[in-house]
Amino acid sequence: MVNKAAFMSGTHKIIYKDISVPEIAPHEVLIEMDVVGICGSDSHYFDHGNIGDFVVEGDFVLGHEGAGYVAAIGSDVKSLKIGDRVALEPGVVCGTCECCLSGKYNLCESVEFFATPPYHGVFANYVKHPENLCFKLPDNVSNLEGALVEPLAVGLHASGHGEVKLGDTVVVFGSGCIGLVSMMASKARGASKVIIVDVIEKRLEFAKKMGADHIINAKNENVIDIINKLTDNKGAHVVIETAGAEITVKQTVSVVKRGGVIVLVGMTVKPETSFDFMKLQGKEATVKTIFRYRNLYPVAINAISSGTINVKEIATHEFDFDQLQEAFDYVAANPETVVKAVVKIKK
Repeated sequence: MVNKAAFMSGTHKIIYKDISVPEIAPHEVLIEMDVVGICGSDSHYFDHGNIGDFVVEGDFVLGHEGAGYVAAIGSDVKSLKIGDRVALEPGVVCGTCECCLSGKYNLCESVEFFATPPYHGVFANYVKHPENLCFKLPDNVSNLEGALVEPLAVGLHASGHGEVKLGDTVVVFGSGCIGLVSMMASKARGASKVIIVDVIEKRLEFAKKMGADHIINAKNENVIDIINKLTDNKGAHVVIETAGAEITVKQTVSVVKRGGVIVLVGMTVKPETSFDFMKLQGKEATVKTIFRYRNLYPVAINAISSGTINVKEIATHEFDFDQLQEAFDYVAANPETVVKAVVKIKK
């Protein structure tokens, strides 16, 4: 059994190494990886070698959005068998801290998250993972869709935290992968109108194709004026910021409805940014933040299986495992056309 892994070796360079097949503990399973998505965080590590305080040191395996086949099971594993197809929730938490015990395990300070230094990711033939974080995929959910469960969980968490409900108007800043899944999750929760804002026309056109009711190109249109017009000067019930740009964070307070909710998903390059809290206070609006997701993999899988949310169209580009260098280079060079690139690991 050969286990080839792809490592970033410094910035902008991928190398392959043969590594040992992981030995599994009684509660773990061995997964033969099949499809892995390239996340924005993967690209950022590849281009810059760090995200904030998380610094890549030495050769490092990227990738945390994955699905594959159960190749072996530990002696205590009961819910899975060899051959099952699973989506992998990438964060292994301690289970005993205050956050874990209160149900907010995504905030565990001891989390070991795939492709977050120093923990290697899943661009490899084989990885091991705890049984309880490997979610069996129904027959009508492909491994490609299984790999997209991870970003969908972010969108579900954003829309859920924003309390999107039937009949709401939602504004989503950013039409990348997370913006699109936030839009689709909002629609699934009953939003009657979703407005997408971006500066890349091709991405906006794709968002329209995927179900956006209105699109606004902030490069040549007045975002606040148009949203006011579309909402009869009332603003949106929920505003979800996924672009991570200073200007869009500022604009959220101008387009949220009185008593509405702002959900910050994207992270700005600057650790601090100005914000009109007096306007927010005058509207008695609420600002919420999210960090990843929790307890949402079963929900996401059921939503895909039922046909409620169609994620497979988000995968606009596919590469083979031996094309990973090309894949990262292509994603970096083509931000206008790449929504989500996925890598086929298994031949």
